[in-house]
Amino acid sequence: MNPSESRFQQIAGIAAMISHHLARATEIVVIILLVLLVLDVWLGIMVRYFIDLPLTFTEEAARYLMIWMALLAVSIGISRRAHIGVLFLFDRTSGISRHVLMGLIDLLGIVFFLFLFYYGVGFTVDGGRRLTMIYDIPKSVPFAAVPVSALLAAIQLVLVSLRDQKALIPEPDRETADL
Repeated sequence: MNPSESRFQQIAGIAAMISHHLARATEIVVIILLVLLVLDVWLGIMVRYFIDLPLTFTEEAARYLMIWMALLAVSIGISRRAHIGVLFLFDRTSGISRHVLMGLIDLLGIVFFLFLFYYGVGFTVDGGRRLTMIYDIPKSVPFAAVPVSALLAAIQLVLVSLRDQKALIPEPDRETADL
């Protein structure tokens, strides 16, 4: 193994560790949002059918909690490679062509998420001029889910790409054992 491969494997190992910790932190946030969503929906059911209270915020809160939760969960799927991929082509390649194909697919995803981040920031800024119906808060708060989750997904995709490129490098022991 030459020194550049060893350095790449170190970087890939660090990327895998960061990806894991980032995914765990995101999972905790998503779980908290899920608990809040369930409590909010139950409160909405209770005040609508059992307790005569004029609480109208539950539907809007549920909508925004679900948006944040769903978009943040994208990066968790990326960290596990549990998203839809182009496996039809990937499974039919090996060696350097597999590295290149994975790199191109990951690069395409990174560009997409950065594009979404860029335009999502503008979308969020524009949302600051409008208010939500019930809360009277700027719509930039719920709209921020788009750029935040897109940037998180792009970061996760970079980290996972490094991790998985390392996994495609054959171990020296395996090469000699196969001969």
